[in-house]
Amino acid sequence: MCGIAGILGRGDLTIIQKMTNVMSYRGPDAYGHHEDSANRVYLGHRRLSILDISGGVQPMWDNSHSYCIVFNGEIYNFLEIRNELSKLGHSFLTDHSDTEIILEAYKEWGESCVKKFNGMWAFAIFDTNKKKVFISRDRFGKKPLFYSYQNGNFVFASELHLFKEYPYVNIETSSIALKKYFAYGYIPSPLSYYKNIYKLPGGYNAVIDLSKLDSGQALKLEQYWDFQIEPFTSIPKNPEKIWAEELIFLLDAAVKRRMISDVPLGVFLSGGVDSSSIVALASRYVTSGRLKTFSIGFSEESFDETIYSKFVADKFQTDHHIDQLSIDKALDILPEVLARLDEPMGDASILPTYLLSKFTRQYVTVALAGDGGDEIFAGYDPFLALSKAKLYSKLIPKPIHEGIRKLMNYIPVSHRNMSLDFKIKRTLRGLSYSDKLWLPVWMGPSSLNDINQLFGGKISLEELYSEAIEKWENCKQDNIVDKTLNFYTKLYLQDNILVKADRASMMNSLEVRAPFMDIDLVNFARKIPWEYKYRKGETKYILKKALEPYLPHNILYRKKKGFGVPIGSWFKEEKLQINNRNLEIFPNSNFAKEKLNSHKRGISDERAFLWNTLMLK
Repeated sequence: MCGIAGILGRGDLTIIQKMTNVMSYRGPDAYGHHEDSANRVYLGHRRLSILDISGGVQPMWDNSHSYCIVFNGEIYNFLEIRNELSKLGHSFLTDHSDTEIILEAYKEWGESCVKKFNGMWAFAIFDTNKKKVFISRDRFGKKPLFYSYQNGNFVFASELHLFKEYPYVNIETSSIALKKYFAYGYIPSPLSYYKNIYKLPGGYNAVIDLSKLDSGQALKLEQYWDFQIEPFTSIPKNPEKIWAEELIFLLDAAVKRRMISDVPLGVFLSGGVDSSSIVALASRYVTSGRLKTFSIGFSEESFDETIYSKFVADKFQTDHHIDQLSIDKALDILPEVLARLDEPMGDASILPTYLLSKFTRQYVTVALAGDGGDEIFAGYDPFLALSKAKLYSKLIPKPIHEGIRKLMNYIPVSHRNMSLDFKIKRTLRGLSYSDKLWLPVWMGPSSLNDINQLFGGKISLEELYSEAIEKWENCKQDNIVDKTLNFYTKLYLQDNILVKADRASMMNSLEVRAPFMDIDLVNFARKIPWEYKYRKGETKYILKKALEPYLPHNILYRKKKGFGVPIGSWFKEEKLQINNRNLEIFPNSNFAKEKLNSHKRGISDERAFLWNTLMLK
């Protein structure tokens, strides 16, 4: 796990060194640079040493000195690929570096080599023979990669703020990205917070022809993988048994792969289904009492889950560690988070995730986490609302919706985790629109009307939510559950959940691995029909069935809480504060002030809008 940067065009060694120094926390163990002024190629790397600590130094050259790589991530099936390449005649300079496997795989299979990889990655290979640079990002975009192509210069980096160290790109806030940030709570790919700087989406490669840099025609983007739900055409006689057995086999293999490490390793344990399943399986490969697990608690009871994490830790006899996020601790770490966060993050659980990562790093360098389980197996609360929402939308005429919404606003505001008034008001807000917009409107911090008022303009629904609409309409399956799964997996997972996990962990020099995003597991799960993911009001139905022999009923079938943070009450009590300077970013700052005052007086719940605003720098 590392940080990478590169300049193709105008540059020098000093600039690339400055860029990599800015993200030293992503790779505190080592650093390296490559300068080729003749070809105008400058590469930089910061290393967090996980595998082959002595041999995996980067930038790394192959044994012919024709190919050079900078790489961030882990290839979990590198040993299998290494064996295959050995049989094809390849030799290796390192003992067991997965970085070298990428180089040799590229030499053997070219750009299609990425289809062989099971892992997470963002890498760039300088091909001196073809005078090109090949860049790739893993299927889900777990590892970040930003790029900009301006004035004949192509620049890429693991973090957005590194571009400020390169003097030949323009840094200007993107107005459309800012509006989408307040619509979604995150900035969807390929947009970034800055104009003309983009995210390479997950599942994409980029090829830069060095001979065409000055012409502006050097960049070619290609999608090599796309998540598609393609259900099995036949159902076995006992799908709960057959599919459950296969799921456990694949999940167990995914966990085992991710336990390969030359440094200490542990598991994030919330006490939910996903993290508990990882602990249950990982504990089979570690001596009793040796597996380290980590949890974060809250003093506010409705947000705290540590009773469940303790139960699971006791059952599997782990070496369990718990820290607690209080308002005082939140205020202490907030400046640290803001200082290092390269894009604003509307998900307040960045705070406990950051604290969990910081706390965990005191004991281990690698942690396994449950990211991806909710998205792939239909684990979120909105799945429970879909059928009721369809019925409401069908029976209640649109003109009456607004009246019902206004009536529901008289329900007193509660800042408990997932309170009834919060669910009712959010659900009704979404139902004013067509089903393709329910999810982003339910989950977003600000409504279309609020965004137009705040920014003093007129943006259409179609433009504001274009990514959500595209993910909904491009789902090949014509049912609302699969379309919802498509939204969560292709948009929310990539641009919110994985961004949060990467930034919070790497700010603390911790590598986080996600077994639920193993490509073998994903390829099987996406073929399971939706009726076995969300079944008779039960989310994650088939996964829970698979885990029944491993986890107790009170863990598998308890009510989901999520990683919520009590920011609503913190803002109301002015423990978290928004000042006029925060609000003056909006052309209509008076409207923003009204929202702040309404929240403090308990008239409306503006926690998400206020948090989004606080996170702007």
